[in-house]
Amino acid sequence: MNGPAPMIDAARLDAFLRGALPGLEGMPRVAPISGGQSNPTFFVTYENRALVLRKQPPGELLPSAHAVDREHRIISALAATDVPVPPALLYCDDRSVVGTPFYVMDKVEGRVFHDCTLPGVAPAERHAMYLAMARTLAALHNVNAEQAGLGDYGRPGNYFARQVSRWSRQWEQIRTRDDANIERLIQWLPDNIPEDETSGIVHGDYRIGNLLFHPTEPRVVAVLDWELSTLGHPLADLAHSAMAWVSSPDEYGGIAGLDLDALQIPSRDAYVAAYEGVARHGARLRPFHMAFALFRWSMIFEGIAARAKAGTASADNAAETGRLAAAFAQRAVDEI
Repeated sequence: MNGPAPMIDAARLDAFLRGALPGLEGMPRVAPISGGQSNPTFFVTYENRALVLRKQPPGELLPSAHAVDREHRIISALAATDVPVPPALLYCDDRSVVGTPFYVMDKVEGRVFHDCTLPGVAPAERHAMYLAMARTLAALHNVNAEQAGLGDYGRPGNYFARQVSRWSRQWEQIRTRDDANIERLIQWLPDNIPEDETSGIVHGDYRIGNLLFHPTEPRVVAVLDWELSTLGHPLADLAHSAMAWVSSPDEYGGIAGLDLDALQIPSRDAYVAAYEGVARHGARLRPFHMAFALFRWSMIFEGIAARAKAGTASADNAAETGRLAAAFAQRAVDEI
């Protein structure tokens, strides 16, 4: 979570929830959930029911940022599909309750792993969990957005053209250094966008750390953190999730260079094959998709480095994120 979690008035929240969710017993215990969420998230635990509350952060926000109403909308829409999501209970835009708009869902019991090596998991289970990750993503991409009531959830078509243009412009605005790899990508990517216009619901940040696995079984019981979800090209999600195989542990926690056989983590090809075995859209992962995913993250890291250099973050952070920006640009070029 970015910075200290804002305090919630438990009594005020309790009064609201008792009116919205009959049958709650006892006083709630409200505790922030640690992690990388930019939308503050809390466990709200009653004697007879465990809830999760997710809210906007306080302060002035960009109009499209931290749209918890969109998160509530998509997990509500996906509840009737094969995609595992937490059960959404309510959305509230009354700022008097917790200070910002928020939504509440039932807590799903399970395991979250922020380390791609899945420490503490039996090797055979580790292999199955990665394949479950791939098949769950395919299940999302099999959902018909119109039928799910999400036909207007984003701009369909020309997804990669719009994204490549956006991130290329970003480079000119934020660059802190010269990088021949980024210049090459800015030239190469627009000329190599695949012609297919496959479009569907995309998560936007699909990775192992945003999945909740069953407490004892190697299956996904909930996909979390839908804040970047929209309509887009499904292979953007697949490539994003596959970046772990081409980045090292010191490059944002990847698994490149590790003994995957000993860990019983499937190869990238096996992961992609598991996805393609379930996905119905028929598009296939190409070098373009991986190069784009890595280029996008290079630009994200460069933006962090630029802000750090401008004095809004520590110099150490600027150096580290600058290194990551260069490393991901190199990985992107390696894919083409």
